[in-house]
Amino acid sequence: MSNIYDVIVIGTGPGGYHAAIRAAQLGKKVLAVEAEYVGGVCLNVGCIPTKALLHAAEELEGIRHGAEFGLEVKDAKVDTKKLGGWRDGIVKKLTGGVSQLLKGNKIDLKTGFARFVDKNTIEVEGERFQGRAIIVATGSEPNTLPGFEVDQKNIVDSTGALRVEEQFPKRLLCIGGGAIGLEFAQVYKRLGAEVTVIEFMGQILPAADPETAGLLAKILGKQGITIRTQTKGVKVEKKKDGLHVTLEDLKTATQETIVVDKILVATGRRPRGKGLGLEAIGVVVDERGYIPTNEKMETNVPGIYAIGDVTRPPLLAHKAMKEGLTAAENAAGGNAVMDYQIPNVVYTSPEWAAVGMTEEEAAKAGYKVKVGKFPLAASGRAMTLGATEGLIKLIGDAETDLLLGAHMVGPSASDLIAEMALALEMGATVTDVGLTVHAHPTLSEGIMEAAEHLHRQAIHIANR
Repeated sequence: MSNIYDVIVIGTGPGGYHAAIRAAQLGKKVLAVEAEYVGGVCLNVGCIPTKALLHAAEELEGIRHGAEFGLEVKDAKVDTKKLGGWRDGIVKKLTGGVSQLLKGNKIDLKTGFARFVDKNTIEVEGERFQGRAIIVATGSEPNTLPGFEVDQKNIVDSTGALRVEEQFPKRLLCIGGGAIGLEFAQVYKRLGAEVTVIEFMGQILPAADPETAGLLAKILGKQGITIRTQTKGVKVEKKKDGLHVTLEDLKTATQETIVVDKILVATGRRPRGKGLGLEAIGVVVDERGYIPTNEKMETNVPGIYAIGDVTRPPLLAHKAMKEGLTAAENAAGGNAVMDYQIPNVVYTSPEWAAVGMTEEEAAKAGYKVKVGKFPLAASGRAMTLGATEGLIKLIGDAETDLLLGAHMVGPSASDLIAEMALALEMGATVTDVGLTVHAHPTLSEGIMEAAEHLHRQAIHIANR
């Protein structure tokens, strides 16, 4: 067979292209296979275009509130067509950059859907390729919701919701109070829609620290977004005046109907582990479509690796990237191990971010939990930004002083959480964090203050 490679990577999303490039850096002959578009969901219809819209919406909101600082701008308008063009320009630049990176690292790229023939062979568009090691990085796709079938016009998923220039609604219903639902809720609200978010569970961001998730919900409510937890969508009927959606309050078992112009189904994502022929060659794929791996990202079949959304939650691009590097190094003969200190971020304004354990998780793990907090209302830097609604919260072990987790709501939380991820990676104590000198005035000082508060030594807040 002429098409023989050291490493084959199926999928070129964040995990896939990281794996392919690292394998090439290690001197391996690499083939990357892509069924849709280079860059995967994240760059094309996920992280990147969503953040572009969020930034534009935040800039618009800043203009509207400029008068509070003595900066008056009248008649600010939204050109959704131009906004869409700007969004697409960013995507094109980044995906083009990834294509150039693959080419620059002498990685062959094959377009088409890959299917396993045996543990070392895949078939793509009728052509067979052999790899000494194969890395599956096929990602995920939006979940479906019975009764709310996506048509990308009246009922959209996260991909359809990006098209703000197409039939922008006056009234939007977001089904799902996770990151996707909340981020799009804020974009559409700031661009002029009335927005309602419903969440089946008892809080938005169901797996998050309840205190910080509750604070974010409160702030979004003040911004005019209606949030209803323990609520589910029952059915939808299209009528002349809009989409009539029947909602059920799970607390009272009562139903009511609201009328909207568009529905976003944001009920999570499902892995793309099935349909690749993995089961036929002995690779375990669970009933949900996840491909279990060990800490080296290897499946139960030696030589076949899996990374990213297709392996396990959380479904995050940066998790996939690190898993991709780990898998590539092992596929090249190394001995790398994946460390799951993975920060999680919701890019609303204010942002929510977390890494490590919640109070409940730490208690269940047997730690004697101690908590330190710093409200942004006491932050000089937050005051200068006009963004004092927020909280930095640290979780520590009272017996060893080991830092166990961090949870934040506030501006730049997505950047601030990196310090906490590093601290957890290095096994830092809360004292280490508190002893670290932070520049003044900065938002990062709040991390130091929260650490000091955990030890009841905070300067700028009461130590109760």
